Amino acid sequence: MGGNSFGTAFKVTTWGESHGRAVGVVVDGVPAGLSLSEKDIQRELDRRRPGSSRVTSPRRELDRVEILSGVFRGKTLGTPISMLVWNRDVDSRPYELIKRKPRPGHADLTYWLKYGHVDYRGGGRASARETVGRVAAGAIAKKLLGLKRVEILGHTIEAAGVSVGREIKPAQIKRYAEKNEMRCADPKTAKKMLQAVLDAASRGDTTGGVVEVIALNVPAGLGEPVFDKLDADLAKAMMSIGAVKAVEMGAGRDFSTMLGSEANDPISVRRGRIVTLTNKAGGILGGISTGMPIRVRITVKPPSSIRKPQTTVDLETWKETELKLAGRFDPNLCPRVVPVAEAMMAIVLADHMLRAGIINPNQV
Repeated sequence: MGGNSFGTAFKVTTWGESHGRAVGVVVDGVPAGLSLSEKDIQRELDRRRPGSSRVTSPRRELDRVEILSGVFRGKTLGTPISMLVWNRDVDSRPYELIKRKPRPGHADLTYWLKYGHVDYRGGGRASARETVGRVAAGAIAKKLLGLKRVEILGHTIEAAGVSVGREIKPAQIKRYAEKNEMRCADPKTAKKMLQAVLDAASRGDTTGGVVEVIALNVPAGLGEPVFDKLDADLAKAMMSIGAVKAVEMGAGRDFSTMLGSEANDPISVRRGRIVTLTNKAGGILGGISTGMPIRVRITVKPPSSIRKPQTTVDLETWKETELKLAGRFDPNLCPRVVPVAEAMMAIVLADHMLRAGIINPNQV
């Protein structure tokens, strides 16, 4: 199976299946001399692990990371960094009953059509469990970006039809996003989101939403014309997250209703820097960063595992049949997608900063 690696200078390869022995990642291209410990990685993994709130799967995984290579006496060696997380709380019994019945909305059918022989337990390689490796790699990328004061903030701006409905300032994201189960930076809206998510879950259903990721202090000049545009790489990174079905940069789809005079960001000088007075472009023009904050929004679909009966096909008889799922499911994915989306943003920016020489690719 191809397509398991991402990046050019900062290259990430994830491995493992949902109910296999372990999941993990190999990160190549990290410069030598970066201070790195398992605590640095664990901090981010704790944010994405299941069983941590009412809106996540009750699967109980500690997600304790082990660094197997690439670090010696607390510093990176410039060699590939391999990290592993054991799968501890695995229950494959519910999947044995439906192994020939692809779940609507999941990758069961397409994996079977493409490969024939698949790991049906918990979605196998297509499971959200794969994102453990992304978040671990993203933790390293964040440390690299921190050397240049680049900061990444993620939060939920819509869930279960409840929206913040306004632009949230970075200070508010820092203050509130990690203090509620929805990872919403508006406390009042967070309560309404949570109630709407739990109401749907009580009816055996799931809900979707929108996550926003912002990068601050990004240097101008990142991105390569024409096919390696920064926003193109960010779009691919975000769309590679399993539940993401749409990506917007800056004003996104709102551009469709604007005039050119409304859409363009006026250019000026402030404190010796060239800046734009607004940021509808989301910090990227012509595929190259402007130095303004980068804003990306992603649409997250409702989790496909629901408790309501659904129609599928039995792959042995090729006849329609009813499917009713049992197992441990997320009622809404947005809170867990936040750290994954942050990680993918960090990986893309670290990759481009290494390629541009803004971060020394050999030593920090």
